[in-house]
Amino acid sequence: MSKKPEGGKSHKEERKEYTLNKLTGLGQEIIEDIEKNKVPSIKVPSRGTGNIIYDTAERYYVLGDRFGRRSLGNVKQIRKLGQMVYVGNFCKDLVAREKTATIREMYYVSEGWGISFKTQQESNIVGEDLEVTLGTTREELGLMPEEDGASVYGDLTLLDEGTEVNAAKMGKSGYTISPTIDQVDFLDHNVDKVLAVETMGMFHRLVQENAHKRFNCLIVGLKGQAARATRRFIKRVNHDLDLPVYICNDGDPWGFHIAQVIISGSAKLAHVNSQLATPDAKFIGVTASDIINYDLPTDKLKDVDVMRLKELSKDPRYKTDFWQTEIKKMLKIGKKAEQQSFSKYGLEYVVDEYFPAKFEEMENQA
Repeated sequence: MSKKPEGGKSHKEERKEYTLNKLTGLGQEIIEDIEKNKVPSIKVPSRGTGNIIYDTAERYYVLGDRFGRRSLGNVKQIRKLGQMVYVGNFCKDLVAREKTATIREMYYVSEGWGISFKTQQESNIVGEDLEVTLGTTREELGLMPEEDGASVYGDLTLLDEGTEVNAAKMGKSGYTISPTIDQVDFLDHNVDKVLAVETMGMFHRLVQENAHKRFNCLIVGLKGQAARATRRFIKRVNHDLDLPVYICNDGDPWGFHIAQVIISGSAKLAHVNSQLATPDAKFIGVTASDIINYDLPTDKLKDVDVMRLKELSKDPRYKTDFWQTEIKKMLKIGKKAEQQSFSKYGLEYVVDEYFPAKFEEMENQA
């Protein structure tokens, strides 16, 4: 199942060419303005809340058509435009040399530019402005996050930096998802689904109980809120390999949100949700109904939990009958529960009883 057509370019080569062309085009646009004696400016799509729209057809947040211009003719914008050009040039060099830099490293490198950033937050925002302007991702620009990647375990063979690896043969911690996951080719697999779990505790429990064989699946440990690379990996295995995705999270508003960001994207990343969101992914995590039906150990909802649940109930991503019912039920019982609460019935219970029941429920709904 190689992603490189015979005699053609690999996905990595295609994206490198695309990104370089975009970066070159940005600089060329400024040069052409100067040659025409025009004041150089760059069109930047707005990422303000007023331009973030929930697309009911795509089932994730997208940017609207509003935009602004960064112009050298506006004194207040000269610094920001200059910073964008410097960041663009820095990224072009990274992409051309097939190197990467963390967003923290770029912040320090900028000290030598003469137009440095006051804070890393400022440099992060300019990096995001560049990716939304070019229609690329931060990772394609060679900019990497600081966080560790999530883990994947199961029978998936990948080509990573010229090395063939299998996610079921790399020790019990599996394959660590690279920030440059778009440069990794999927070669072969022998699974029929993906099971993503919120905590690494649950990930290791599933690996120990051979859940990857039991359910013929890839197991993904999200490490809490899934990083961009993790969401991109899930999107790719769903889209490229046609594998259904199931997400199991804690039974609380924060677990619901972690799952929903994978399913429908986030407002903050509306400009790249098309590459990160997996709208067909199914939530099979702990629900209020599970808390009742399985008589799970619970904690009382805190005021902040209640407030968050009420916010979710008004969020367009949670408008389905399933979510509305479970949110109302959780508010009514006033309780929440963790994934690991099934251990009340024994360490093997979650694999022997809970997940088989959930998968059967999903099949009956299909």
